[in-house]
Amino acid sequence: MPGSILTLNAGSSSVKFALFDTAQNLISTARGEIEELQDAPHFYARDSAGALLAERHWPAGTALPFAAALDVLLEFATAHIGDGGLLAAGHRVVHGGAAHIAPERVTPALFDALEALTPLDPLHMPGNLAPIHALSDARPALPQVVCFDTAFHHTLPPVAQRLALPRKITEAGVRRYGFHGLSFEYISRRLTETAPSLAQSRVIVAHLGSGASLCALQGGKSIATTTSFSALDGLVMATRCGRLDPGVMLYLLRQGYDGAALEDMLYRHSGLLGVSGISGDSRVLLASQDPHAREALDLFTYQIAIETGGLASALGGLDGFVFTAGIGEHSPEIRAAVCERLAWLGLRLNPAANAANAALISTPDSAIEVRVIPTDEEAMIAEHTRALLGI
Repeated sequence: MPGSILTLNAGSSSVKFALFDTAQNLISTARGEIEELQDAPHFYARDSAGALLAERHWPAGTALPFAAALDVLLEFATAHIGDGGLLAAGHRVVHGGAAHIAPERVTPALFDALEALTPLDPLHMPGNLAPIHALSDARPALPQVVCFDTAFHHTLPPVAQRLALPRKITEAGVRRYGFHGLSFEYISRRLTETAPSLAQSRVIVAHLGSGASLCALQGGKSIATTTSFSALDGLVMATRCGRLDPGVMLYLLRQGYDGAALEDMLYRHSGLLGVSGISGDSRVLLASQDPHAREALDLFTYQIAIETGGLASALGGLDGFVFTAGIGEHSPEIRAAVCERLAWLGLRLNPAANAANAALISTPDSAIEVRVIPTDEEAMIAEHTRALLGI
């Protein structure tokens, strides 16, 4: 059926979107974002070559509700698509809980069930659900599909899901869920296409962006990951702390911090930003001469190496390592630092290939094949939406 699928990836202060043409095997015809929704919103859309298609700025102090932001996106989409029409919308939803392990079509009952999961991730779920509700009001006949970031990790074995807490707590849903699942699923599929023998082996994928995590793939399926009950665990991130002794939280509570202050610190003021005191952006830190910037980056790559060792143990060895997401795809310096720390595994980096952002950056004699694969969560959402709806 000719037409387009709209994908939406909404956070607390932004909405990323993309349009995919079903008549052209889901080629992306436009991508963009409305950012800074709470103050001075900025809308832009670009074509597949990166050329600007549309742009709009709002004055400082302007707050744009999700419903109004959606009106802007739909106006652009309608003009951009033309005669084909909008066939469906697919959404990234961070948390599916224990019950939602595959994409699902939105119904009133499902929406209520997802709202009930908000306590599992109060920072992200309201933003994820707001555009679903707004789109239901604006286009009630338009089919909508939700794709869960936790779903790819439903293959984790029970021992990898379990937390060592009293059973009355874990049986209430407190367990390791894992995140960045849509990205890991996309990489798993791309590996099957580009390196099929490696895809069936033991691979660790490093999703390194402002949010960061590792996933251990065995035969293309997730068997271990560094994020846990929340997206705070595991690696150092742009503004999130990563792995942390729970005793630190108890200490800070005794020092007078309350829950809201701790949440704000852990999610927004820790990680690369917290350690450096400069920025959570690795590009800024790489360009800085401040020793604190180097300390932050060293901790970032150190933690990646430490967690890689743990996941390699879960896999029983390691055959491949894949870098993806913003830092993983575009930072040869970070990739080189990580690979240097993993040399004990027999990993050998090809410096020239790494500097050129080549697809294969390990040497022929490397015991571990190292690849760089761009991720595309939006494409994954579009694929799931088309498959579920049969369009």
